[in-house]
Amino acid sequence: MTSPDIFALFHDVAADPRFPVALGIAALSGLVRGFSGFGSALIYVPLISAVYSPRLAVPTLLLIDTVCGLPFLFGVLHHVNRREVVTTAVAGCLVLPLGMLALLWVDPLWLRWFISLLVLLALVSLVSGWRYHGKPTLPASLAVGAMAGFGGGAAQIAAPPLLIFWLGGNNPAATVRANIMAYFAIQGTLSIVLYAFNGLLNAQALIVALSMGVPFIVALAAGAYFFHGASDLLYRRAAYVIIAIAGLISLPLFDGLR
Repeated sequence: MTSPDIFALFHDVAADPRFPVALGIAALSGLVRGFSGFGSALIYVPLISAVYSPRLAVPTLLLIDTVCGLPFLFGVLHHVNRREVVTTAVAGCLVLPLGMLALLWVDPLWLRWFISLLVLLALVSLVSGWRYHGKPTLPASLAVGAMAGFGGGAAQIAAPPLLIFWLGGNNPAATVRANIMAYFAIQGTLSIVLYAFNGLLNAQALIVALSMGVPFIVALAAGAYFFHGASDLLYRRAAYVIIAIAGLISLPLFDGLR
């Protein structure tokens, strides 16, 4: 692609009347991601899908979140429970290609219903008091990683099963946040390779990702700053609110109202 073609694509994206709305969504997603360590996909994917399309929302979020999130991971590595992350990440990476195939071949409406119901089920499980007590077992870690891998491959939404698993345990908020960030970094790197190989990272996706990356990373830094000093209770309540909003706004039932 020549330079004039690149500039033309940038112009087309910026001149689109939907662009300012998309910038606001990217900033909100980054703020939530910086504070909680997750949540960007739960906000970005359903809203950008409504503004543009799922086939554009998912790969652009992958690029933005993976690249912008890596620098912040290094500052929390000392909080990571490496055994838990490695076990879930291995299972997630094995199932990830199946999720990507769902993005390519399953009817987007059916896929959105599945994701929305998964998010709401996670919320009900957490708020109802269902918890995983004790140290995570190998079978449980593998099952959670597989569910997260499928959700990540299909819609870059891997957080719900991880949250049910890790928020219900004995880990403090800092460890849960660091674990999720580490998992996302591993899965995101593999996703970029698979998405590129299957043509999902086209020129338009790259241009949109570059355009949205600036407000996202600025807001992500602000969210990370606000996290310092937050209590475990505040962190968990914020996580519940994020899940609830994501599940409701992503329901295809409300498409006519957006």
